[in-house]
Amino acid sequence: MVSVIIEAGEDPHALAASLSTLVSGAVEGMVREVVVIDRGLDAATRKVADHAGCRIAAGESLAAIIGLSRGNWLLLLEAGARLSIDWTEAVATHIGDVEGRALTPRAARFSRAKRDQPGFFARFTGRRTALVEGLLVPKPQAIGLAKGAGTLEEMAKGLATTRLAATVRPRLPASRG
Repeated sequence: MVSVIIEAGEDPHALAASLSTLVSGAVEGMVREVVVIDRGLDAATRKVADHAGCRIAAGESLAAIIGLSRGNWLLLLEAGARLSIDWTEAVATHIGDVEGRALTPRAARFSRAKRDQPGFFARFTGRRTALVEGLLVPKPQAIGLAKGAGTLEEMAKGLATTRLAATVRPRLPASRG
């Protein structure tokens, strides 16, 4: 149903944090696969991905990676992002609403957990990434977005989305790299 795609580098703890929150989705049959895009993986991070059963995509174009994904929907995450415990229900509801009502598939993002929302000044001065709140996108739309993008971040920029009824905790500042 959903392919999860994460770009990762030299931070095994960040990747492990994200993967640990995906377990409930794998158990429920929602997560069909997890693809880790190699952005300078070190041996420890590669080991985390291998042990978790992830497919590592190295040297492939983003469009090829998305084209080979098995899910009808893609969940794009930053390494280190941690989904709330109710994320599977929110994603299932969103996908069910779209497919059950024959609506045009629409991309969606999680809300940031209250304790992780930036303060007033940080909203203006801080660096915000397009994937800080994750991105759930139908595969056909992702294929189109990937044609002009080299990274998941570039795919997610400026995309109109709806909000999912679940939260995400962004990667920890110490994990940024």
